[in-house]
Amino acid sequence: MARILVVEDEASLRGTITYSLRRDGHDVVAVADGEQALAAWSETPADVVLLDLMLPKLDGFEVCRRLRQTSSVPILMLTARTEEIDRVVGLEIGADDYVTKPFSMRELLARVKAMLRRRDLLHQELRQASVASTEQICVGSLRIEPARRRAYANDREVALKPKEFDLLLHLARHPGQVFSAEQLIEQVWGYDAMGDASTVRVHVRSLREKLEEDPSRPAMIETVRGVGYRLVD
Repeated sequence: MARILVVEDEASLRGTITYSLRRDGHDVVAVADGEQALAAWSETPADVVLLDLMLPKLDGFEVCRRLRQTSSVPILMLTARTEEIDRVVGLEIGADDYVTKPFSMRELLARVKAMLRRRDLLHQELRQASVASTEQICVGSLRIEPARRRAYANDREVALKPKEFDLLLHLARHPGQVFSAEQLIEQVWGYDAMGDASTVRVHVRSLREKLEEDPSRPAMIETVRGVGYRLVD
């Protein structure tokens, strides 16, 4: 059983989500605005946060920023907005993924389960890495320390958000191999891509901005036109 924090100001939707999650066996705390969300988090941190963007008092963007200052908890944005820029901003400030309203409860539950699976897998990897804490992965000028979740480019440490690190680590474990956006969604995020590659695209762009000398002409994370992405070895 996982603890889920639901932040949604629409009462009927909040009730439906809460009911569905509890029926699925989760412990749910549901609140209606951003200030309540931070208060609930401060009292007892959650395993997953479902966060609406349009909230009273503090909007979802600000809540996400504040959570990311101290935690890598998986954050799934709930948004009614159709403009891609809103989803992009949410991902760039640290959300792991998003669903656009209206969405099915089946899809939402699948996303939550995927996030929990990734969390459990990460914990398992960290436990295994503690046995071999000196492991390093080196690809060109890139160096990654999985156990410490740190990445370096040209011996300069690069600050990465949790999902950016997961994506980079996956590519680094398979240098030269091309992955489609759908494969990366499945293998890094842990669910079916459903034809939407924007989550991967935003994270790749952010990695390039942090790692590449010239992000407009990437030499490290290469786009293979019509196929996907690879880390150049």
